[in-house]
Amino acid sequence: MSHPQVLGELKKSGYQSRSVKEELRANLIARIAAKKPLFEGIHGYEDTVVPALERAILSGHSINLLGLRGQAKTRMARSLVQLLDEWMPIVEGSEINDDPLEPISRFAKDLIAAKGDMTPIAWVHRDQRYTEKLATPDVTVADLIGDSDPIKAANLKLDYSDERVIHFGLIPRSHRGIFVINELPDLQPRIQVALFNILQEGDVQIRGFKLRLPLDIQFVFTANPEDYTNRGAIITPLKDRIQSQILTHYPPTIELGMKITAQEVRSPKEQATRVLVPDLVRVLIERIAMEARDSEYVDRRSGVSARLTISALESVISAAERRALRNGEERTSVRIGDLQAVVPAITGKIELVYEGEQEGPEHVAKHLLSVSVRNVFKELFPEAVKARRQGKVSAQQRPMNDPFADLIAWFDAREVDLLLDAPDKEYHAALNAVPGLRDRVMKDHPYLRPEEVPLWMEFVLHGLAEHSRIGRNALVGSVRFGDVLGSLMSSEAEEEREG
Repeated sequence: MSHPQVLGELKKSGYQSRSVKEELRANLIARIAAKKPLFEGIHGYEDTVVPALERAILSGHSINLLGLRGQAKTRMARSLVQLLDEWMPIVEGSEINDDPLEPISRFAKDLIAAKGDMTPIAWVHRDQRYTEKLATPDVTVADLIGDSDPIKAANLKLDYSDERVIHFGLIPRSHRGIFVINELPDLQPRIQVALFNILQEGDVQIRGFKLRLPLDIQFVFTANPEDYTNRGAIITPLKDRIQSQILTHYPPTIELGMKITAQEVRSPKEQATRVLVPDLVRVLIERIAMEARDSEYVDRRSGVSARLTISALESVISAAERRALRNGEERTSVRIGDLQAVVPAITGKIELVYEGEQEGPEHVAKHLLSVSVRNVFKELFPEAVKARRQGKVSAQQRPMNDPFADLIAWFDAREVDLLLDAPDKEYHAALNAVPGLRDRVMKDHPYLRPEEVPLWMEFVLHGLAEHSRIGRNALVGSVRFGDVLGSLMSSEAEEEREG
């Protein structure tokens, strides 16, 4: 379908002007009537954030998305573009997307006065009607609003009192579109003051010009609550002018977290072919993030971004792929030992409190991994935790109803080494050498696929070690499982050597 190319054709087409907020409202109403979601790929907000956003759009409000990092604030702001009409007519050559039927700039008014119905029309796609600016301390009023341009004045031979010498900033250039300021509290207070008129009256003031531009803009801001106390604040008069403040949050369940992580992971196709990632691994990774958000070592005000789990899963997959490549294997599955690869993904994505700094980021990362394994094991094998023994006791003293008694007793006199980079064949052989381990897994979780069973067997060993039912020592390139007392003595000897 061809668009009108001059003003006269546009008038005959029946086109009617409407504000960007009316446009967003009308398209949202159509989407709701069609039972379509407001956002694609945003999970966990269906009953909280999305209804609040829909109410704000229906009300024609400016919006502030307030939440910790990694809560999809910017992604939601960008997705609002889909509620705009696909194409919008402007006066051709206009810097601020003048509406041909309701021009506001001197340029557009003069052009229409000179050419009338033959005024050329250009069409702007909705993707070009979105502007985003990261608030940083060096942002100026000229960047956002505009300033007089001496070069333009010289080239056009204009007096400085002529408004045509104005160089418009980002906000006027976003006329009839969506303008987003990320991390609003980082904007200096004097710059925030410059937004007052735009939000309340819809116009701008540039230098000393007697100029009123009734701008039509949907404003969206994002902010992190941490900023209110650490780096800056949204000044009270500006907060008062932002009509809807919407709180975002992290996924409330592991299932939702897994869904988000799986959607955002960017792994090469050959990795997906070469590496199997069982759901247990995905659960453990999501649990790391949830444990971090509640950890005494992590600054909760800073939050734990969903990017942690995304990077962690990508690292674990790559660790398994690296092992397969070194062993000449075409296909492998992620192991519990591969989870050591999450440590670099964690250390750069958590802010530590004083106690965490004392422990060190790597120690905290390993601690979070251990807590994740311990708590997931407790949920999947509750009998093993209920029958937990205190200290080292003989097989005769262990509870009669302990389904893990025989398995634990086997480790009283034996050890098993799991090499982290061992080929799958050796890895499976080492696990199968533990009598009753496979049967224990299959009895409690008979639904498992054959290729998942070795991972679960290794998980049981780590889970028992986390609950002090068997011993575990981390060696160079391997993990050794044995009796608790022997492991304690080995750990103490290792510490003395390192000391």
